[in-house]
Amino acid sequence: QVQLVESGGGLVHPGGSLRLSCAASGRTFGPYAMGWFRQAPGKERDLVAAMDSSGGLTYLVDSVKGRFTISRDGAKNTAYLQMNSLKPEDTAVYYCAAVRGLPIVITKDRYEYWGQGTQVTVSS
Repeated sequence: QVQLVESGGGLVHPGGSLRLSCAASGRTFGPYAMGWFRQAPGKERDLVAAMDSSGGLTYLVDSVKGRFTISRDGAKNTAYLQMNSLKPEDTAVYYCAAVRGLPIVITKDRYEYWGQGTQVTVSS
C-alpha cells in the first residue's frame, strides 16, 4: 500500500501562486506514475497534470498549460504541482494520485492510490 498526503493548498488572489506537495509513504519502492486531479463543487474529478515514473515525461491539460508545472523529487518521495497565474476557475479540491508502473497515465480510473485532497481557493 502507498499512502499519499497533499499539502500546500489555501486561499490566494487571482494571479497568485501556490505549490502543492504530495508526500508518499508506505510501499514506495518500485516505479509509480503520478497525477494531479481537481474537483470543483458539483463537478467530476478531472485530470490536471500527470507524469511518468521518472518525471521526465509530463502531461498538462490545456486549461493549465503555461501556468502549472508537475514535478517530483524521487529522493523525497514527493510530487509537486506548481501553480502560477491562478484564476478563480482553478478553485477546487486538488488530489494527487499514484499508479504502479513506468509510463504516464491520463486515465483517472487506472490510478490506484489517492490522497485526501487539499483545498485551493482563488478569490479576490
